[in-house]
Parts: sequence; C-alpha cells; structure tokens
Amino acid sequence: MLTLRHVSTGYGGLDVVKDISLHVENNENLMIIGPNASGKTTLLKAVAGLLPFKGEIEIDGAAIRGMKRRDIARKIAMLGQISGMYFSYSVHDTVMMGRYLHINDRLLGLPSEADRAFVEKCLEAVDILDVRDREITKLSGGQLQRVFLARTLAQDPEIILLDEPTNHLDIKYQFELAEYLKEWSKQGSRAVVGVLHDINLAARLGDRFMIMKEGEALAIGKTEEVLTDALLEQAYDMDIAGYMRSTLGMWEKR
Repeated sequence: MLTLRHVSTGYGGLDVVKDISLHVENNENLMIIGPNASGKTTLLKAVAGLLPFKGEIEIDGAAIRGMKRRDIARKIAMLGQISGMYFSYSVHDTVMMGRYLHINDRLLGLPSEADRAFVEKCLEAVDILDVRDREITKLSGGQLQRVFLARTLAQDPEIILLDEPTNHLDIKYQFELAEYLKEWSKQGSRAVVGVLHDINLAARLGDRFMIMKEGEALAIGKTEEVLTDALLEQAYDMDIAGYMRSTLGMWEKR
C-alpha cells in the first residue's frame, strides 16, 4: 500500500531524515517511535506530500512525486496535534470540510445528501453528534481533537497519518481512539502510520514498529521484534523497559 525507498528529507537543504526504506501493507498499522528531534514528524510530512524529498514514495504503486496535492489528499489524511489556531466554525461545518475533495458541485461547493450522511456517520463514530452545532472555539481540548478526527475520517482516505494526536485526550479517549483506528484500518484498503510518544498506546495500536534516532531507522519490524529492552535503551539512552516494569510493579502492589 505505502512504500518508501531511500527517502531523505528535511528543511533548507539539510536532511533531517536520512535514507528511510519501509513498506506498509494493506490493513496494517505502523507505529513510529523515538526521542524528540529524531525526524518522525518530518518523515510524515514528506509522506503527506508537504515536504520535498529524495528517494521514492509510492501509494498503491504510484509515485507521489509529481502528483497533484489534491490527488495525494484523496489517498492520505494527516491527524496532528491541536495547533490552537482555528476559526469559529460549527462542529458540523468543520467536519464537512473533510468532504471538500468529494463534493461534485465545484461551482457552488454544495455538499450532496450523500456527503451530509457521510459527515453524520463520522460525527457519530467519534461520539460528538450531541455538539454538532456548537462552535469549535467553545469545545474542550478532547472534544476538539475528536472533531479533527471526524474531519479526517470525512476525507475518506486510504492512509491516516497520526502525528501525536492524543496530546489533548484523556486516557479514556486515548484508548477509544486507538481501538477505533484499529477497527478502521482493518476494513477495505486502509492503513495507519502513527507517530506516538506513548509507547504503551502505540503498542496497542501497532502491528509493526519503526524506531528512529537522529533521522535514521534504528529498527523496523514486528512489535515483539522491535520493542526490546536493548533497542529501546539504545534509542532513548535510558532503561525504558525497566522504567515501565517498575511502574507496573507499583500498581501491582496496590
């Protein structure tokens, strides 16, 4: 579904990401972890067609280099962190923006009944139907992030790129987001590529992992092959597994 061959990318002519090659199968979730400044978000931006890159990126066998931005957006949607910069649209209108690529009436930009029904389905999927008419500036951080997830789903992409989307969600909705995306990605031609700091949440969502450090792929493989004590310590320069075990031990004593 998604293939990267020797991809390098960055800013101002300086490569932040260096020589990444990977393949994501249909119905697969690939989680990308690693310390800050390791190039994780930069790599996602290249996959989304937002940054120039060296090497090759293909979606369903077609190279994205030279593709129109609109055509890439039909295949890939990106769900990131809340920026804090947004306008006073209603929840419904914000989610409807995700349908823009599918609206056939280009002159007036009017959604069809099918578009409206699809948006309602997306609102229901993330449990925000009850606030559909509320301005998004009046929502909590958790509600707002669910609006953006619904907008991403309304785009009806094949691949969803996650860039730390859970930073404003409480534990309950982090869990529900992971469970929803696991189910979403197993239907039709779909996949998820996610950057998450929470290794436990990433392990719950991911089928495979890539660990990045200093712009390079330290390891790529199945969860049990990559989330090892040695590789995590090499990536983060600390005993991550030991820290998690000690935390688990604290809870087990209660």
